[in-house]
Amino acid sequence: MSQPKVSIVIPTYNVEQYLRECLDSVCRQTLKDIEIICVNDGSTDGSLAIINEYAEKDDRIVVLDGPNGGYGKGMNRGMARATGEYVGIVEPDDYVALAMYEDLYAVASENHLDFVKADFYRFTRAENGDMKLAYNHLDKTDTWYNRVFDPSHEPEALRFIMNTWSGIYRRGFLEEHGIRHHETPGASFQDNGFWIQTFVYAKRAMIIDRPYYRNRRDNPNSSVKDTGKVYCMNVEYDYIEDMLRKDPELWNRFKYLFWVKRYGNYTFTMSRIDPSVYPAYCERFRDDFARARDLGELDEAAFSARQWSDLQTLFSNPSAFGRKVRHRRKVKELYRNSVDRARKFTGRTLR
Repeated sequence: MSQPKVSIVIPTYNVEQYLRECLDSVCRQTLKDIEIICVNDGSTDGSLAIINEYAEKDDRIVVLDGPNGGYGKGMNRGMARATGEYVGIVEPDDYVALAMYEDLYAVASENHLDFVKADFYRFTRAENGDMKLAYNHLDKTDTWYNRVFDPSHEPEALRFIMNTWSGIYRRGFLEEHGIRHHETPGASFQDNGFWIQTFVYAKRAMIIDRPYYRNRRDNPNSSVKDTGKVYCMNVEYDYIEDMLRKDPELWNRFKYLFWVKRYGNYTFTMSRIDPSVYPAYCERFRDDFARARDLGELDEAAFSARQWSDLQTLFSNPSAFGRKVRHRRKVKELYRNSVDRARKFTGRTLR
């Protein structure tokens, strides 16, 4: 059997409600020369039975079953098993456009890329089937698209929207640099470390302004809706920092944008966790960034004016910073709820 063009890893844990839609979109890809690696991470629902059902009908599917070890460990198992020229990732509650891997592989192979990534949609689906889609541009400046660039010497590329699943990665590149996921328990945002490693090591990359991936945001069990695991993002960024500091040249090149990315993901954490833990979390937040400040690793020019102002509040009064973030969170929730009510009233939903 010839080497597959793309190995697609699907890390699976208790997603029976969404899994068929995901697998249908992957199995029906216009690129037929693919390998589909389903990693069942100790599911206790019917996910494994669904995977096995599909594997009986499609010999491109590889089933890796095992006890629950967490997202990072499951992803690493799948990537270790991959044999394709490139590797892609599909979350089992998402789905993809049918031409995604044919189009991305054509771009990657023609341009000899370490990775290529594309824009994507986030979506929610109502009980009646109505879908709400939101287009997400990887590059909000619209200056990076459709050209080859060297991310290992472009720290500004760390400003792109972070995701690991809207593209494909050359497997030889991942192996050469030992790029894998952090093996912490459960789903603890281990994709952050993987994403940053791909950017600091890749020499040839491209992002394209076409959306292929559909990222679900109505799964109540998603990690982005998990109010627990308060400090898992902190743990992930400690891991990333330790990895980068091992190479002083690499660290000095990326440190300013690393702290910007860390700031953004800490504030994202505050949109997810219960506000009752804000006081303790803000103390930890302050301590991490005060260390960076004292080391001269925070560059005012790298942050937005509001971010920098908020950082000064964090340093001087963590409680006031927490109140400010909580207020913005309430305002955003009120706005979102009002928009949803207006859509429901006017019937302006997407099918």
